[in-house]
Order: sequence, then C-alpha cells, then structure tokens
Amino acid sequence: MNRRQFLKAAAASSLFPGALWGRDVSAAIVEMQYRTLGHTGEKVSIVGVGGDHIGVSSVSEGESQRIIRTAIDNGINFMDNSWSYNGGQSEIRMGKALRDGYRQRIFLMTKLDGRDAKSATMQLDESLKRLQVDHVDLIQFHDVARMDDSEKIFAPDGALEGVIKARRTGKVRYIGFTGHKSPEIHLHMLNIAFKNNFIFDTVQMPLNLMDAHYDSFAKLVLPVLVQHNIAVLGMKPMGGQAILRSGVVNASECLHYAMSLPTSVVITGCDSMAILQQAINVACSFRPMTDEERTALLARTAPIAGNGEFEPYKKW
Repeated sequence: MNRRQFLKAAAASSLFPGALWGRDVSAAIVEMQYRTLGHTGEKVSIVGVGGDHIGVSSVSEGESQRIIRTAIDNGINFMDNSWSYNGGQSEIRMGKALRDGYRQRIFLMTKLDGRDAKSATMQLDESLKRLQVDHVDLIQFHDVARMDDSEKIFAPDGALEGVIKARRTGKVRYIGFTGHKSPEIHLHMLNIAFKNNFIFDTVQMPLNLMDAHYDSFAKLVLPVLVQHNIAVLGMKPMGGQAILRSGVVNASECLHYAMSLPTSVVITGCDSMAILQQAINVACSFRPMTDEERTALLARTAPIAGNGEFEPYKKW
C-alpha cells in the first residue's frame, strides 16, 4: 500500500476523526509537508517520530517497526532517538526497522549523554551499532539541564571535541543539543557556543500551548534561534500527554499550534498506529494557524498554565 492509498483507507476508518478543524478529512489530505532544517539546507518533514515511545515495553517490537516503516512510507523522514532511551531498545528497534532501504529515505538523529570526549565517543559508537548504520545525520547533546553542562561540553577533552572528531571521520553530519528544563540553560549553552565561535546546527526544546505561559522557551529561546538560522526542533507538543489531561485542548490543536511556530520539525511520540495516523493527518492537512486561532487557543490555556502544572519536566 502506498502513502496515498494508506491515507485514503485511514480516512475512511475509525482511526481518523471524521473532521479536522471543521473540514472533511478526505478533502483536507494533501502531501506531507517539508521545511528547511535551518542553515543546513536539509529538507525534513514537519512532523517527526519520537524515539522514546517506540522502545517502551508496552509496545511490541513488531508494532514499533510497523510504526516506523509506516511513517516513512507516508512521507515522515525525521527520526528521533537517543542512546539512553529504554536501555538502548529504542535504537535497536529502529535499527531493525531501517533495514531494506529505509535508512536511505530518512534524516536520522540520535542523542548522547556523555559530557567528555571519551564517553561521548563511546556512546556514539554504541548508537551506531544499535542503529546498524555507519553514520547519523544529526547528533545532539541530550538533556542539557544544568548550567555547568555547557562548560563541561565545551571544555578541553569535552564532549564537543569528541563529536567534532566524529564529524571529521563521517560518523555524524550535524551537531545540536536538547533539553527541557529551562530556557535560561538553553540560552547559556548558546552563549557559551557563540563565545567559542561555534554555531549549533539544531536546538531541540519543548514548544506547546502551556510553554507559552510559563518559563517560555518560545518567548526566550526561539527568537535567538531564528536570528542565527539554527534549526528549531519542537518537542513535547502535548507535554508528554499532560496537556491533553488538562481537558482544554485536543491533540490536533496541540500539534497544529507547534507546527505554526517557526519549527523545522515537531517531534511527537507515537506508541500506536492510531497515534501515528493522527500525526500524519495533521501534518498532511496543515495550514498555518491564523492570529485569531492562536489567540483563542492561548486564551483557553492561560488560566491553567501559569504555575507549570502541565509541564512537570521544567521542575524535575
């Protein structure tokens, strides 16, 4: 079944809602949409598959591989992962799914936790082995959550040295970092990089309807990334499901909001075919949110977002 046949069949099934934003789904479906990944010039789908969910024990290995391959067959070309996800199972499962020519059709990203060159190199090599590839398109420093992470990464024999060496030898193409703790920590990381005459290719951070009201990455970090043409990787569009539990917005609204920001890709967790199909549906029928739509959604979430209750990862 090709992408168009899959979407037509899915639109007719109960897995897709009968309407999206007040429009008939079958009429709204077009092609997967792509954006430029900052100054790299790479083209990536506006939605990406999160690596954590496909490795959880509640999802079978067969199901995780179906999710990955179905996503690729329907135009999603951005795959997220990490050395630390589920004890390596997320990378192992993705590696199996990327056999038979699927690797050549995607932009592959993983992350590492090492803060010195030795541990970063070790973790990268383990990731390559698990993923069954000779290189990743993007490596990111994972979970930059403490102010001194930046100094450790940029120190002599720090993780950046190891990753730059890996880039020279062809193991990685681009370099970025990710975190969800604090926009101030992201800004510190960026400033340390600028002082060292280094420009990251990508930065990953939470961008969602609650973030707009509390310790906001969108307000503090996003303008800096846009100014320097650093690719914006949005994550936690639903706050790890916490935002949906608030009952004030639905999944389609969450994804639509994040995609309407200057993101290159919005990474979302897909632990079932139904959730994947929802993401494909929103991405293929996406249109930029109007000012009126955005204002209405933010007004709906403002009364409950001010204390960070629905973004617990900012308080960990």
